[in-house]
Amino acid sequence: MKSTVKEIAEVLGGTVVGDSNAEIDTFARIEFGRPGAICFFANPKYEHYVYKSKATAILVNRSFVPSSEVSATMIQVDDAYVAVASLLEWATAQERKYSRHRGRYSRIRLSAKLGKKVYVGDNSYIGKHTVVGDYTKIYEQVYIGDNVTIGSKCILYPGVKIMSGTVIGNNVIMQPGCVIGADGFGFAPQEDGTYKKIEHTGKVIIEDDVEIGANTTIDKSQIDCTIIHKGVKLDNLIQIAHNAEIGKNTVMAAQCGVAGSTKIGEHCMLGGQVGVSGHLTIADGSRFGAKSGVCSNFLEPGKTYWGTPAIPHNNYLRSYALFRKAGATKGDK
Repeated sequence: MKSTVKEIAEVLGGTVVGDSNAEIDTFARIEFGRPGAICFFANPKYEHYVYKSKATAILVNRSFVPSSEVSATMIQVDDAYVAVASLLEWATAQERKYSRHRGRYSRIRLSAKLGKKVYVGDNSYIGKHTVVGDYTKIYEQVYIGDNVTIGSKCILYPGVKIMSGTVIGNNVIMQPGCVIGADGFGFAPQEDGTYKKIEHTGKVIIEDDVEIGANTTIDKSQIDCTIIHKGVKLDNLIQIAHNAEIGKNTVMAAQCGVAGSTKIGEHCMLGGQVGVSGHLTIADGSRFGAKSGVCSNFLEPGKTYWGTPAIPHNNYLRSYALFRKAGATKGDK
């Protein structure tokens, strides 16, 4: 990336304090700033780095008032953390080249339809009657089954597996190794103690602007659809079971698990290793701390929960204080 401070400020709608013609060629964390780099300052505990940073430019909030001289050029924005995300996206788009490519040993069935400038890497497979939108990039060793629909400007990294019938929107990113549309975990117990497999005939629907982390799995439904709504962000190693529905702009950290037929609302946040039981309803804006066990419905929007079983956060803190007091030895006091 090579740009001037002025160009970056125009992209972000920011205000320049300092040299608007200074040149930027890389990004850096504020503690490791160097000439030519742009950093960002959003967390107050890092303020001391602002005054000694050797970076050429620093993104800061408009509300920031320096207490000492700042040698770097500042770009004032409404939210520095959001601005750096926008800047990274812009820089990546500048460098990305869209081109038509068919990799060596890749196989594309004759009935498949690929849009403009679709990239298909080596040893990838695209099944019958599958449709891929314009400018989508399919890296090496990707499997895409029959009757799949993939939108425009998607990125499928190496080793992604998309099973037949899956529907994927625009601007979807799938990190390496994720599996979309495998059978869910469904078995009917028999009188002799064995289990009969329940066939899964449904599909997975993934809407626009979703990102799915490495080795995450989303199972297809038994009859209807497993749905991941617009803007959802899933970290690595997450399991979404059959018939689940994840609401718009919900985010989940690594190793979360959502059991079958559970509906999670919009704008929810799940910390790492949260486990959600099946057939539940979670209200919009719900937040669950790491390792929480969600075993019942939570129908009041915008609340925070913690623990196993998950309870309101304030109740958890009071309970934890009692746990510590009850379990403390004389030497711990």
